[in-house]
Order: sequence, then C-alpha cells, then structure tokens
Amino acid sequence: MTPHQRHIKAASKLLRSSAYHHNLHALFRDCMEAAAISVSNSVDIRNRELRERRYLEIVGAYERKIVDVFPQVFAEIVMALEQEPSDALGAIYMDLELGSTDKGQFFTPYPVCRMMAEVTLSDADAIRERIERKGFVSAMEPACGAGAMVIALAEAMRARDINYQRHLHVTAVDIDRHVAQMAYIQFALLHIPAVVFVGDSLSLEMREAWHTPAHILGGWSARLACRDAEAAAKALAEMPPEPAVITRVSAPPSGRSQRPQQLSLF
Repeated sequence: MTPHQRHIKAASKLLRSSAYHHNLHALFRDCMEAAAISVSNSVDIRNRELRERRYLEIVGAYERKIVDVFPQVFAEIVMALEQEPSDALGAIYMDLELGSTDKGQFFTPYPVCRMMAEVTLSDADAIRERIERKGFVSAMEPACGAGAMVIALAEAMRARDINYQRHLHVTAVDIDRHVAQMAYIQFALLHIPAVVFVGDSLSLEMREAWHTPAHILGGWSARLACRDAEAAAKALAEMPPEPAVITRVSAPPSGRSQRPQQLSLF
C-alpha cells in the first residue's frame, strides 16, 4: 500500500469509527461541508458571515468527540494529496461505499481521467502559445463531481512544465451541492484557481459560487473581467461600421441650452 493509499484508508477509518450512531453518509457530507467552509472563510470575506453560521449549525449537531474527528480527516486528505495529487476524496467516497447509496453516484477512476487529460494536452505547444498571447487558458467542467478531471488536467500541465497555478483558470459546476464542495476542497488544497458553482449546467441555473483561495489571492476576478472586456472590445471593433445618426436639433426657447432630440453613435 502506498503512502497515498494509507492516508485514504486512515480518513475512511476515522469516519467509520465515528458513525456508531450517526448515518455515515450524513457524517461524511457534514465533514466535507465543514472543511469547505473553513477553507472558504479564510479568504472569502463576502460569504464569511453566512457560511460561518452554517458551520456552527453543522458542528452543533454533533458531540465534541465527533467534531474533533473532522480536522483529523482533513489532515489525512491534505497528506494524501501531498503524497500524490489525485482524486483523494473520490477514493474516500468509494472506499466508504457511499456511491451505491447516494443516488447511484460513482466517480470516474483517476487513471481514466489522467488519460483523458493527456489527450486534451496532446498539443502542448498550442497551449503554451495561447498562454503566451493571453496569459492563461480556461477550462470548463459542467459536471465536475469531486474534481478528478480538473485535477488530472492540472497534473498533466505540471508534467509539461506549465504552471497551472498561474496559467489555468477553471469553472466547474455540479448539481449536487456536497459533491461540488468536495471538488472545491481538492482544488483549494492543490491551489487551482477555480470557481465551483452549485447548479445545473443544462438550465444554467446557478445557486452558489465557491471561489478557491488561488482564485481570490491571484486576483482572478479582475483578470477574467479584463479578458472579457478585451473580447467585447474586439467583437465591437470587428462589427461592420454604420454611420452615426444625428437628428435635427430644434432651436431652443430663449434662455435654455440647446439639446439634440436623439443621438446614436456606434
């Protein structure tokens, strides 16, 4: 068993040992939400007050010895990702056999995700050229699960000496709030600049947004806004020119300033 696997098993054991009179799925869900809130509240001032109230609500539902297990589980997750960046939370979820009881959810094996990421980055020179021109590349994951595909993409970039922490921004979506929080935790620990939305990619209805520390500390909101403004300006510049339309200006009554009735400039 590798060190990474030992930390996965240790986290699973901690959760199982704490579920003697708690539902294991609910315990795992609350542990993940508490961890996500703890990370978020360290940097996300805008959402801190609301999320802090939710955190107190979660820990208030458990006795102290159960609450003390939460940071121990989080520590095992941190060490697992330090040993081997991969989908550690997806592995814990499946090791706890929660996939068969929670809406039939099963996470894609990480080796499969890594293979798909290798295909995506098959033309690394094109990625580097785009980064040279734009400063970064963006990735969109409409059904992110626990984030395995994004993690695999980040690791594939790192293997090609592309610093994903500076040159990759991710927008990830999942309809399941607690699964989205799992992705958020792993992106945060791997310092992946990302916004994780809880919402429906088909209807485009988004209910929550979780910004990773790398997103906030890296000033990505401003970087993305600048990119969007440049794209809008380019699109406007490529529009076919149309003549300005200036309507007749009526003579103003005595003592009043002159004003056109309509003015449209493009």
